[in-house]
Amino acid sequence: MTDLTSLTLAEARDGLAGKQFTALELTDAFLAAIEQANPSLNAYVAVTADQARAMARISGNTLAKGKGRALEGIPLGIKDLFATKGVHTQACSQVLDGFKPTYESTVTQNLWDAGAVMLGKLNMDEFAMGSSNETSYYGPVVNPWRASGKNADLVPGGSSGGSATAVAASLCLGATATDTGGSIRQPAALTGTVGIKPTYGRCSRWGVVAFASSLDQAGPIAKTVRDAAILLKAMASHDPKDTTSADLPVPDYEAALGKGIKGLKVGVPKEYRIDGMPAEIEKLWQQGIDWLKAAGATIHEVSLPHTKLALPAYYIVAPAEASSNLARYDGMRYGLRVPGKDLIETYEKSRAQGFGKEVKRRIIIGTYVLSAGYYDAYYLQAQKVRTLIKRDFDEAYQKVDVLLTPATPNAAFPLRSMSNDPIQMYLNDIFTVTVNMAGLPGIAVPAGLAPDGLPLGLQLIGKAFDEETLFRAAEVIEQAAGRFPVSNRWWTGAAPGKSRKTS
Repeated sequence: MTDLTSLTLAEARDGLAGKQFTALELTDAFLAAIEQANPSLNAYVAVTADQARAMARISGNTLAKGKGRALEGIPLGIKDLFATKGVHTQACSQVLDGFKPTYESTVTQNLWDAGAVMLGKLNMDEFAMGSSNETSYYGPVVNPWRASGKNADLVPGGSSGGSATAVAASLCLGATATDTGGSIRQPAALTGTVGIKPTYGRCSRWGVVAFASSLDQAGPIAKTVRDAAILLKAMASHDPKDTTSADLPVPDYEAALGKGIKGLKVGVPKEYRIDGMPAEIEKLWQQGIDWLKAAGATIHEVSLPHTKLALPAYYIVAPAEASSNLARYDGMRYGLRVPGKDLIETYEKSRAQGFGKEVKRRIIIGTYVLSAGYYDAYYLQAQKVRTLIKRDFDEAYQKVDVLLTPATPNAAFPLRSMSNDPIQMYLNDIFTVTVNMAGLPGIAVPAGLAPDGLPLGLQLIGKAFDEETLFRAAEVIEQAAGRFPVSNRWWTGAAPGKSRKTS
């Protein structure tokens, strides 16, 4: 039998339907892979082996009756930001120590209703604040890729680094993730996987631990464009419990694939040609343009003049919302409590010990820009810039159907190489934050390798609620570039060990 973990989600779905293997066999294969790899990669912070096998047995019975649902028996990893009933949900922060919710997030409930199997909870930057997955209370995630001829551990990107590493290392068939400023697309690009941030409102935020409520959006990371389309169809829904959820029908994204892009108008924003852009990124971008042109698309230069203001505006808006959202974590009703001599000191000690350095930095920034003397000078100005960024996209989409840009300014970098330079770290989001500020959909698709053999991705940005066009165009790039599985599975020599937590 083929190594079941090497299958794509679509292949596994077809194999289960064709009775080539059982849902329990598939789940057991992934649990064995996790046991072997997790001591080296640290992708999972909790493995739900018993629950996964129980769900797989139910799926096996359902499939045997010929009543398989869309994701029947498909093993998935869940980012630790999504509430999972009775299971570790801590946003990888000590401040939520021991928290197990009594409810299920809407996105994960949609997946279980579609028949999916939960393998466990995936590592992430604490409260989704980071671009390298080094801020987690449970330690950094390690990218399964290594530069040619080198053994240095690399970052997988963030904040959904655990999701990206788990998919790239074949420790699940797909994973949930979230994107506030690039946290799906950047790690996907750095690990050779596909990640889509859907339009704001396409997936419910109910039951997802909040970072910046006007920017956060859930989406999938998967091995292929088809797999991502299958997952997004199951994850997305209108949800009355989320007032920002869009009351729109969810298309069959998989059905959009294979239709080609003949006549599609592709915009290339000139402002994304930043000073000091590495030659390999420029070359990759041109290659993507050539591929789309060869498939029948027309290429048009467009201008997004306020792009240069997106990153500074984002790092005002996002921390401001974070400082408000994270005020609820005080050690009183749940999570970490560090006793003090009175209530105020208990608050102070609990938050001081519970939050990591990066989270504290953003809370302080956010509190400052919302303070009485600086609200108008900073937060109000940033919101005005956000309006201008959205207008730039609206004007561009009067001429084109989709935009093509790089996904990241570089390939994966070594662990701890930027952790003491927050500005340099924030610049990793330079190509992605505009999409969140405008509430638009964006997809990162693997497109090539850097000179040192590490994966690089391209980004496609679409019109609001037009994810179907993104999938069509991304499939063209995927077919032209080929897939990029990890070539050196160096962690397979590691001694098997238990994950950090089990539930």
